Amino acid sequence: MTRVRLVQLAHARSGDKGDSANIGVVAYDETLYPLLVEQVSAERVKEHFGTWVTGPVTRYELPNLCALNFVLRGALDGGGTVSLRTDAQGKVLSAALLRMEIEVPDDVAARTAGWGRVPEGWTPEES
Repeated sequence: MTRVRLVQLAHARSGDKGDSANIGVVAYDETLYPLLVEQVSAERVKEHFGTWVTGPVTRYELPNLCALNFVLRGALDGGGTVSLRTDAQGKVLSAALLRMEIEVPDDVAARTAGWGRVPEGWTPEES
């Protein structure tokens, strides 16, 4: 098994509604989706964001799209109209989630090597 960043297996998009953020994670191909279902849980996503998410995280599975959707409550410091965060709408949260590492079989790591891209050195605490 090899640890890889989620960006090597999927792409993502995020947005907001009030103080909640929404992150959709879509596998690059259908063979990678079971790995996402197995390892990218609501608990792991909440842990990954740490103190940035003060409420619960809910995961929805969309197998027909090979995608997961996460709703992060209390993730935007009050939301766009009251937050002093640089990204009060949560637009970059998808990039932050793609930095999470998961374990994959060695052959999957080799096959997907170089897929996706996340700027080096970025962490949620820096925003």
